[in-house]
Amino acid sequence: MNALPDPIPAATLVLIRPAAQGAPELLMIERTSTMAFAAGALVFPGGRIDPDDHVVAERFDPELEDAAARVAAIRETIEETGIAVAVLPSAPAATISQLRQELEDGTPFSALLEHHQLGLDLRSLVPFARWCPNFKEARRFDTLFFLARAPEDAAEPRPAEAEAVRSLWAPAAQILDDADCGRARIIFPTRRNLERLSLFSSFEEAQAEAERRPVRKVVPWIEDREGTDWLCIPEDLGYPVTAERLDTARRS
Repeated sequence: MNALPDPIPAATLVLIRPAAQGAPELLMIERTSTMAFAAGALVFPGGRIDPDDHVVAERFDPELEDAAARVAAIRETIEETGIAVAVLPSAPAATISQLRQELEDGTPFSALLEHHQLGLDLRSLVPFARWCPNFKEARRFDTLFFLARAPEDAAEPRPAEAEAVRSLWAPAAQILDDADCGRARIIFPTRRNLERLSLFSSFEEAQAEAERRPVRKVVPWIEDREGTDWLCIPEDLGYPVTAERLDTARRS
């Protein structure tokens, strides 16, 4: 049996904002159909942790164990949506746009923060989950999920053309309904996290639950149940749905 490759360290950010009515809205992007991973799927902004993220982490919060992951989540969200979270002081839209362009051009995040005299409040991000699927059909990522309150003055998100075809704000339940009706595609980890997020009526509720429940790494497994294969996760991590038929679970 061929051994699976080592997982790629990654981070993702679940941005939450209150809605005019009803459940809070989450920021998601729809990946292009040409991407190697989760092509055409709705995902939260995020990506791999780069070496420079460790440089930034050491500068702003060297005692925080997952600081580099938080930096990556912030940086990737700027790159993929144009929204800056946890940046101090709060930067005007023109500065954020310039940061995004320079990141796309390959300038290290550490250099940009120094040039613009900006800091990061890494502890404003709330650890929520950690997923490391071992699916053979996809690249392997060991991903830390963080929650953050959306900035009140944030501009509407604009997807990075090279990676996404659209961005949207929507309640978790609506995204799940769109996926069930064939209007959207979501992979197994995203679906499970959306189901969990749909339980909360505010950012404060989600934050309280996340702080109450320690993060443990989720590694799904396949289980035979009366002749049918199911993809399963632990039942004590706060997820309302912990199994899905393998033939319906999208893994990449």
